[in-house]
Amino acid sequence: MTKVLFICHGNICRSPMAEFVMKDLVKKAGLEKEFQIASAATSTEEIGHPVYPPARRKLAEHGIRCDGHSARKLTNRDYDEYDLLIGMDQANLRNMYRICGGDYAGKMHLLLDFTDRPGDVADPWYTDDFEATWRDVLEGCQGLLRFIEKTEAQRHG
Repeated sequence: MTKVLFICHGNICRSPMAEFVMKDLVKKAGLEKEFQIASAATSTEEIGHPVYPPARRKLAEHGIRCDGHSARKLTNRDYDEYDLLIGMDQANLRNMYRICGGDYAGKMHLLLDFTDRPGDVADPWYTDDFEATWRDVLEGCQGLLRFIEKTEAQRHG
């Protein structure tokens, strides 16, 4: 089983979008039993809050539900629990290193590192452009799924 944790600043926009997009991709590929997927924040500002309404609407436009999500903070324990910790931008990555005490097992990555255009996922909290974020998240999750499938295929020979 591959355990993936998506991380952003507040866990109400980008990381839950990535969580639910990835769950949707995995379900459509018939791989649900092979994954555990969640998301978390690097800050405490939005703890307990649901997905931000414009992000929820963007997911719904694509037939993806995000019911039951409640923002939570990344913990040091998450580093041991998950195989991949995927940040949305450089600031997230810096905070992930701080919270987890480094990345001694090479588990931390940026989502767009799994695409042809590495960099930061557009932050709709500031841009209000949820469509750009949707595109970044979808492309990143598709690339991440391909990476995991390729890695698993190599591992099993």
